[in-house]
Amino acid sequence: MDDAARFSAIARRDRGADGLFVYAVRSTGVYCRPSCAARPARPENVSFHPTCAAAEEAGFRPCRRCRPNEPSLEERQAAAVARACRRIEAAETPPALAALAEEAGLSPYHFHRVFKQVTGVTPRAYGAARRAERVAAGLRRADTVTEAIYEAGYGAASRFYAGATARLGMTPTAYRRGGEGATIRFAVGACSLGHVLVAATDKGVCAILLGDDPEVLVRDLQDRFPKAALTGGDAGFEALVAQVVGLVEAPGGPSSLPLDIGGTAFQQRVWQALLAIPPGRTATYAEVAQAIGAPAAARAVALACGANPLAVAIPCHRVVRQDGGLSGYRWGVARKRALLDREREPAERP
Repeated sequence: MDDAARFSAIARRDRGADGLFVYAVRSTGVYCRPSCAARPARPENVSFHPTCAAAEEAGFRPCRRCRPNEPSLEERQAAAVARACRRIEAAETPPALAALAEEAGLSPYHFHRVFKQVTGVTPRAYGAARRAERVAAGLRRADTVTEAIYEAGYGAASRFYAGATARLGMTPTAYRRGGEGATIRFAVGACSLGHVLVAATDKGVCAILLGDDPEVLVRDLQDRFPKAALTGGDAGFEALVAQVVGLVEAPGGPSSLPLDIGGTAFQQRVWQALLAIPPGRTATYAEVAQAIGAPAAARAVALACGANPLAVAIPCHRVVRQDGGLSGYRWGVARKRALLDREREPAERP
């Protein structure tokens, strides 16, 4: 950044410039972050320094308002939320919002807002997701479904059963038995990007996986539900596979696929946002986070994109890095680039 850009960042109180430099004011003898809320200083009194140490070596002291030599407000809030998440994860029963807020040194209202801003979900939803994950992990080792539910911290079994099938893709009993009793139809077809595996429950398509080796794709499905009845599709299912292959070949076209999405509440919010990205367009992880009302959750958005089991149907290939880079695609950067190229208008294609 040149001096003009630095002065512009100070005028905007740009938090994105924090950590890139600090500025010192000769008339006051202090140095500040670019985002400091102090009154603007006269340009002739301002000097720029790459680090806090450099500013202090030049004889300046840290501002008491923005505390540039300490972690930023965002870092302190993120650390407080991380501590709250660890407590929620370790607790047998969900901690009260007031207790979590008190430990963070914030009011319940402010803590609730900060927690959602950082994680993308409320403390209650985060706790519910973690309890559901504990149930899923415990179902296969517990003697009964009820035992797994209460061990995970549910006060009443009905609270888990209310959304259990949507989260697990089948009944809790079938999940505990590794999918025993559940029927998952699947087929592997060839496409221009290699092979595609399509799997579906009675609710809809639950997996669209891309890869080079059909056996690897089938093993991925078997590893999750080793005791499920995996069956080949009938003529109707083959038509569904053909529809998916058509979606791979022309990813920008309309789709009426019935989907069994599953996932956590946060993942579902991210995936719904991906469906709103127009074909031929891209969005950054930060823009998706902004779209779901969680601007600080860009990293969590990236993880949700990586967990998407429905290639092309949920277009995580339309999400790129801040610099436009295509890294981070579950099925390979080359496939991501090919899908984006196919969605562009012919005149825009390379």
